[in-house]
Amino acid sequence: MNMAGSEREKNTGLVLLVEDNSGIAEMVGEFLERRGYSVDFAGDGVSGLHLAVTNSYDVVVLDLMLPGMDGLDVCRKLRSDAKKSTPVLMLTARDTLEDKLVGLDAGADDYLVKPFEPRELEARIRALIRRERRQVSTEVYQVGGLVLDTATLRLTRDGEELQVSPIGLKLLVILMRESPRVVSRHDIEREIWGDTLPDSDTLRSHLYNLRRVVDKPYARPLVHTIHSAGYRIADLDAESAAGPVASHG
Repeated sequence: MNMAGSEREKNTGLVLLVEDNSGIAEMVGEFLERRGYSVDFAGDGVSGLHLAVTNSYDVVVLDLMLPGMDGLDVCRKLRSDAKKSTPVLMLTARDTLEDKLVGLDAGADDYLVKPFEPRELEARIRALIRRERRQVSTEVYQVGGLVLDTATLRLTRDGEELQVSPIGLKLLVILMRESPRVVSRHDIEREIWGDTLPDSDTLRSHLYNLRRVVDKPYARPLVHTIHSAGYRIADLDAESAAGPVASHG
């Protein structure tokens, strides 16, 4: 396995694997390196956070249960303290919706439940890297009082700065770009995750967390579910309502 900070040429991608189980770490590391990735390794949360902050990785694969500092705290500090947007794939033995919501709320982009097949892990890593490298045109989107500058990734509503996860920003770009059009679940999932689609809870969980930041503190909701059709962002007070009735929730 490659040493952190060493000079090397990126091939498929540079991955940080934070996993305290040496057997799993060795198996995953060898599999990814055979597939063309460069892999750095950390066996505890503190070391993992240090490497994630001081190096530029394409993806961080982060176990939830770690000695020293658990994966949730590592992810939160990576996002809130270090302001790093590196995609994070969280590994967890927990498969409840609440556990997934907590992980996504901490800033994870995707999760994989143990035990897992290395091929699925690699597919999810590949999808996160492809999404991150996709060029996004520099635009400023505005819907009602919600403004997103894609160049600086600065999000405000009524002048107040808001903090959302990297996937939340991707969702906003899609929905604000298409506003007031309804975007189907399928189209959103394809644009964010490519061919490696997440399970049915993932998009719903990200939307739940997005609404909690963008809508809940404000009088008028902007993120709407259109039953059997998809989602849209619209200021309904500023447009003549037409088509299906939108419900918030």
